[in-house]
Amino acid sequence: MTTLRTPGPTLGVVGGGQLGRMLAEAAAPLGVEVVVLDPTPDCPAAPVARDQIVADFDDEAGIRELAARADVLTFEIELADQDVLNRVSEDSGTPVHPDPATLETIHDKLVQKRALEDAGVPVPPFRGVEDADDVREAIDDYGAPVMLKARTGGYDGRGNVPVESKADAEDALESVAGPAMVESFVDFEREISVIAVKGDDETAAFPIGENVHEDEILRETIVPAGSSEAVEDRARAVAEDVLEVMDGRGVYGIELFETTDGEVLLNEIAPRPHNSGHWTIEGAQSSQFEQHARAVLGWPLAATDLRSPTVSVNLLGDVDESQDAELRGVDRILETTAANLHWYGKRQVRPLRKMGHVTIAGREGETTDDLLEIARELERSVTFTAE
Repeated sequence: MTTLRTPGPTLGVVGGGQLGRMLAEAAAPLGVEVVVLDPTPDCPAAPVARDQIVADFDDEAGIRELAARADVLTFEIELADQDVLNRVSEDSGTPVHPDPATLETIHDKLVQKRALEDAGVPVPPFRGVEDADDVREAIDDYGAPVMLKARTGGYDGRGNVPVESKADAEDALESVAGPAMVESFVDFEREISVIAVKGDDETAAFPIGENVHEDEILRETIVPAGSSEAVEDRARAVAEDVLEVMDGRGVYGIELFETTDGEVLLNEIAPRPHNSGHWTIEGAQSSQFEQHARAVLGWPLAATDLRSPTVSVNLLGDVDESQDAELRGVDRILETTAANLHWYGKRQVRPLRKMGHVTIAGREGETTDDLLEIARELERSVTFTAE
């Protein structure tokens, strides 16, 4: 039986970026307090969390302090150190969800792909590579282009490099600068994602979103996706299979390819709330952040039904170099009916850095095409550059 009291339970979150900020916003109505650990003083989550511990993501002393103040530990960034989390959890008795074993699997994309393939999850052809000759051999086998990926450390599309020809292999490997893998390039109809939730003894999934990327960075999410019912059923089945591989409760962002012949292949997994699920705050009966709080605490999960067609667009840094963050032209967004602005509170804007997002939840008679037109116009109306 779930019981509420004041003060309520505390979530200790490794990471205090925008995901930690939105997690704290969603936890508060449930009576759940959030303490975050982040190396950036006054990080984006700090204004809405109960407190911040200023420490690196792998700082064992800091994480031990976090565990001492929390009922459950979780993370909003894959840079959390699974070995440190394991030791702290074992010593303190504070559980970690998702389990650090899942984080270990996710950290290395080659390990991740092998584990999923072994479990029968459909993935594109892939292999580890050591040098440029290995990349060229992969091009011989898979055809050009191929996608070269850093095995570790990639984030928000960084570390993913298309290799158009054998002549590009050397430069591509140098840009990745570390252990790498190659995937066959997928001829996809669209990129889709499932925000799935693993609870104590139940699972749930939000409606499937269609994602638009540019330069390997997510720009737009459209719900419902333009996929057929058969493809959506297959995507949900793949997501369920992925959850079977993952250890520990929480939200998992599961990115998929819908191929031109109607197949579904897994791209990547994030063991945390995901950018492609931000639309759920306004567009679904519950948000991915509320679900994550419920799941890691072992509480019953909420409904995930779609409220209305919904589109979300990211507000990215349109600058050439780092500078103080000042977003101009916000009035147009604030004056637009059904436009929901989310500002992440980052002090510095960098090229293509995610600084916020805008969600448009549809009204009666509006289609996703209508919403996308509005959202794109609003995104174009704001800028971080001086006039």
